[in-house]
Amino acid sequence: MSSSDKSHFPSRTDLAFTRESPYGTQAEPTYSGALSFLRRSYSKDLDGVDVAVVGIPFDTATTNRPGTRFGPRAIRQASASLAWCRPYAWDFDPLDRLHVIDYGDLYFDHGRPELVPEAIRAGITTLVEAGVIPLALGGDHFIAYPMLQALAAKHGPLSLIHFDAHSDTWDDSDGRIDHGTMFFHAAKQGIVDPARSIQLGLRTHNPATHGFDVRDANWMHAHGIDATIAAIRERVGTRPCYVSFDIDFLDPAYAPGTGTPVVGGFNTHDALSLIRGLAGMHVIGADVVEVSPPYDHADITALAGASIAHELLAVIASRFPDRG
Repeated sequence: MSSSDKSHFPSRTDLAFTRESPYGTQAEPTYSGALSFLRRSYSKDLDGVDVAVVGIPFDTATTNRPGTRFGPRAIRQASASLAWCRPYAWDFDPLDRLHVIDYGDLYFDHGRPELVPEAIRAGITTLVEAGVIPLALGGDHFIAYPMLQALAAKHGPLSLIHFDAHSDTWDDSDGRIDHGTMFFHAAKQGIVDPARSIQLGLRTHNPATHGFDVRDANWMHAHGIDATIAAIRERVGTRPCYVSFDIDFLDPAYAPGTGTPVVGGFNTHDALSLIRGLAGMHVIGADVVEVSPPYDHADITALAGASIAHELLAVIASRFPDRG
């Protein structure tokens, strides 16, 4: 091994605490060390930060199997096997372009569930006001709603790119905390603009679209990945957009560890290809949600979630210059 090869490896472990530079990718044994997301530094210091990965371990809004409160921890652990190199399909390392930190988990009082939305909104607002792009690890899908509120307060009504087996737009009364209704509220309240938003992979029935462009699983399977990417880009264009990825977009064969699995979905290759198709789009926030480790097997779902989050970093980085 040459000296240049050796420079890829750190002189110490626990890079989540000992990293000397915020940029670049280094290898650390996958079986040891502090498990931040992609071995990025744990920090609350937002100075100079481009993206903060933040865990939101909330799952009381789920309508079926709970357990996604353990999702952020599982995704971080799975990301250790990805942290030694760039995502292979990209011609650059997103961590050469982005200053990414692991912001840890947002805190809320589980005994006061009615206060959780405001706690999440306040936590994300801190990032947004500092000019930091939030990438959230859920947690159930409800967490997207207070995140969208915080982002829309700065950017105005957002375009939503929504990957899911469910529409999450079922008609609902105001004030309820439910992971199947939050995009109904977001559209109704003008937080997202349905006319410039798209929902992808749906395979549960909801007769009302509420103005969203819905490309369900049948359409996607019939028309393919390239046509789907074209539909996304035509619908959203250059507008500020939020990418919300529910892991149950994947077929349960590829993501068994989730609360409301639906068969007939997509494989991980399809999902990664779709995310890569977002390169250059104006992503101002994103989430990967509904990873539920109690129902996972061999970390299949957690690894899928970590890989999708890694690719989302590359999409964000595609608009940044190389600093490596």
